[in-house]
Amino acid sequence: MNLTEGFRSREVSAPLVAEISRSLKRPVRIMEVCGTHTMSIFRHGIRSLLPEGITLLSGPGCPVCVTPASQIDAMLAAADQEGVTIATFGDLIRVPGSARSLAGARAKGAQVEIVYSPMDALALAQRQPERLVLFPAIGFETTAPAIAATILAAERSGIVNFGVIEANKTMPLALAALMDDPLLKVDGLLCPGHVSAIIGSKAYEPLAERHRLACAVAGFEPADILAGLLSLIRRINADEPRVDNCYTRAVTEEGNVRARHLIDQVFEPTESEWRGLGAIAGSGLRLREQYRRFDGLARLGLTVQPIQEPKGCSCGEILKGRLLPPDCPLYGRACTPMRPIGPCMVSNEGTCAAYFRYGGGSDDRRPALVG
Repeated sequence: MNLTEGFRSREVSAPLVAEISRSLKRPVRIMEVCGTHTMSIFRHGIRSLLPEGITLLSGPGCPVCVTPASQIDAMLAAADQEGVTIATFGDLIRVPGSARSLAGARAKGAQVEIVYSPMDALALAQRQPERLVLFPAIGFETTAPAIAATILAAERSGIVNFGVIEANKTMPLALAALMDDPLLKVDGLLCPGHVSAIIGSKAYEPLAERHRLACAVAGFEPADILAGLLSLIRRINADEPRVDNCYTRAVTEEGNVRARHLIDQVFEPTESEWRGLGAIAGSGLRLREQYRRFDGLARLGLTVQPIQEPKGCSCGEILKGRLLPPDCPLYGRACTPMRPIGPCMVSNEGTCAAYFRYGGGSDDRRPALVG
């Protein structure tokens, strides 16, 4: 963002900040679920604009961060196989497993390519018919439709040397599990814009009703985020646990029906392991029986094996909103963007990376956010 854009952003945001300050009646805790929200909040200095009574927590909205090390190790095991190419998004390549990362595997001779979409991975398979090209299917409902469409395209074209490594997760059930945590006190959720464009704002209504939570779907510009926060504060003040859609230019109540149909056609719900949250029934996606031949791990005879997370790493507690990054004993010391130990320091949407990059690595010792 250039200087002119920064001034314009502050001009648009100033009335919203003033209204938030006027509307705030008591201290509130609000969790921004999406990793893109987290990065935008830090990049635009939104925390510094808000009154002291608002505490913002970062939730499990970074897909790379919530992918456990056991799944990373399974991808590494696939990369070690003769004749296999791993075609992955760039933000995954440096995420550490139990002992190394895909970048480390590539440095030792494994074929690991960075692609910008699953269709790019399919195109790579067409160019390399002698190799098995596997795409790690990491992401939420936002990426799942494109992965499903790619599998259908591979089937139509008869491409047999392409597959995926199942790792997709879905958001609503994970949020429900997180809100069941008695130690976490949250008054409102700033719901993810990208995911909501697929699943629709209506998907959060059971969450709002069961936990009496104010929910607001918001976009990613400063004015979008502030409008979402203002909506939440007004709902909290009125004790109205409802879902407000503050991102109507991209999100509808029902979401993208066609995209959801693609997901349902290719995938079915399954239990999935989340870093920090554990196994959550129905929160993952696995290939339906008619598409099981595209399961890369099964094709190689590999499985995901449980392992211990890195010793001393607090990524799991940070993803649950229980700790701030500076509360982790490794943050800024053993774990930095150049030498990451946990995924929250690697991903562009990781909370630790946002703290380190936009907070200058400063030792922000505010108390942990557990209620």
